[in-house]
Amino acid sequence: MLEGPPAKDAHATPTKQHPWWRVMCLTGVDYFSTLGYQPGIAFLAAGLLSPIATLVLVAVTLFGALPVYRRVAEESPHGQGSIAMLQRHLPGWPGKILVLVLLGFLATDFIITITLSAADATAHVIENPIAPSVLHGHRIGVTLALVALLGAVFLAGFGEAIGIAVGLVTVYLTLNLVVVAVALQHLVANPGPVLHWEALLTTHYSSPLVMIGVALLVFPKLALGLSGFETGVAVMPLIRGERNDDPEHPVGRIMGARRLLTTAASIMSFFLIASSFTTAVLIPAKEFARGGKANGRALAYLAHAYLGEGFGSFYDISTITILWFAGASAMAGLLTVVPRYLPRYGMAPHWAAATRPLVLVFTAVAFAITIIFRADVDAQGGAYATGVLVVILSAALAVTISAHRRDDRRGFVHFGVITLVIAYTAIANIFERPEGIKIASFFIGTIILTSFVSRATRSLELRVEEVRLDQRARAFVQEVAASGQLVLVSTNPDERGRIDYHAKERRARRLHRLPPDMPVLFLEVTIGDASEFSSTLEVKGEEREGCRFLTTRSPSVPNAIAAILLHLRDMTGLTPQIYFHWAEGNPVLALLGYLILGGGDVPQLTREILRRAEPRADRRPQVHVG
Repeated sequence: MLEGPPAKDAHATPTKQHPWWRVMCLTGVDYFSTLGYQPGIAFLAAGLLSPIATLVLVAVTLFGALPVYRRVAEESPHGQGSIAMLQRHLPGWPGKILVLVLLGFLATDFIITITLSAADATAHVIENPIAPSVLHGHRIGVTLALVALLGAVFLAGFGEAIGIAVGLVTVYLTLNLVVVAVALQHLVANPGPVLHWEALLTTHYSSPLVMIGVALLVFPKLALGLSGFETGVAVMPLIRGERNDDPEHPVGRIMGARRLLTTAASIMSFFLIASSFTTAVLIPAKEFARGGKANGRALAYLAHAYLGEGFGSFYDISTITILWFAGASAMAGLLTVVPRYLPRYGMAPHWAAATRPLVLVFTAVAFAITIIFRADVDAQGGAYATGVLVVILSAALAVTISAHRRDDRRGFVHFGVITLVIAYTAIANIFERPEGIKIASFFIGTIILTSFVSRATRSLELRVEEVRLDQRARAFVQEVAASGQLVLVSTNPDERGRIDYHAKERRARRLHRLPPDMPVLFLEVTIGDASEFSSTLEVKGEEREGCRFLTTRSPSVPNAIAAILLHLRDMTGLTPQIYFHWAEGNPVLALLGYLILGGGDVPQLTREILRRAEPRADRRPQVHVG
């Protein structure tokens, strides 16, 4: 994922692959780094109940998100993820629109990962006792500097990310383990804070059932702790499988991805529970509030308080680094996802395939988000959670639909329940913190608008990747080309079985004054999935009523005809000539029909596509209309 642009072949693997545990560290710079701010956000959301609400989060993680993504790994082993699964279940334009909407939420997830992580890294910089006092009051400036540094790294080139990630994750988790262990040891030796916490709980809540009920209600606010699963399946092509893996269904890679997801979720669940408990019990409530010393850095507060300023500063450096690198993981995700989907649909400008322009765009957007939210970790939590939850919801829905289509009733019920839980969590989060859906709507609207503008402006490109003629079609072409000319007559597949093709041929000869002994071929293009942009044409030779046909299926009739004509020119050395009847109807509606349905004013559009594809008029196939 980080080692070069995605291959055109969806099943292609990177040149360098790694053991699953190393790839887990790449995912972990995003997933594990949330420990930097998750305990503080949990306390602000649930107060004294944050440990109980965190238990709910862990239950949803282990029994909800984890089973869903283990199934996604099985059904999407080449890194396409849950979005591609949903698109397969909903083909055509509805599927494309759904993909664009989900990409908007995914962009929200990744962009806010960059800005929120940088903002929290800034909090660790500023709140460190040895930090220069001049940094105080410049939270936005420091955050923008970190985002700019991230963009500069990608503009210069991104190297051995996995090796860096392994080192960062190992150090960071080790330091967190030390902090949590020391905090728990302190509580064992001095149980007073635990007893005080329990007394406050019984004072504020009448029974354990009430506590659980309230925890269930506030749990959606803790949904940041569910991040990282979609990234886990996106990096699957980097996982080294078995030598004898089937390229279509690489079992070794799938097993590695499942180990990655399970291990990451288990490690994170332990740290979520331990950190939420120790911080809620040991840190005064006022320190979690905005401006407090534990705001956005609860575990760092404990590190300084119980292990000294030296260890605390080292912990801060580790946290700052992994938070900053979490933004790198998100940026790499954006640079992978955008080229993977949008260019295939013709919904991205040509420059979207290049890394540097995309880096500049994403960095500019991250700058804007940072300024809008004033580099506030708490303020960005809602938008981040919205993106994370909707992406997980799409995965849960995808595997539920898949189980239903495979007639897996047990799986359908299991994943259906998970989908309902995630849907409740997402909806509750949206109502509680509507700024998240506002930001996501901005991304969705921008992606949809730019996608359709791009598709419209690129609609007259020759977008057929390859033309393949079967043996019979090739024989037909060679027989006709032997006459010294290559003449084709376009026919509509909707006319099949309703017209006399010999009469059509005679009419074409009369209208276009073709010699009666000149052999002709009928060319028939059936519209397939018009929402697809590019295609490979499989041209078949058929014979009906004594007439010879070249037939194919394509998302666009004019594009297919232009590509076939150019292929026949190169194959035979002759300049093909194709004959049409004038199209009738409103030209504006015909153009819209071409953009959306793949048809339209076929003769005019075919000629324009040929004109753009072949600038030399003497080599351009000829289009005749009568």
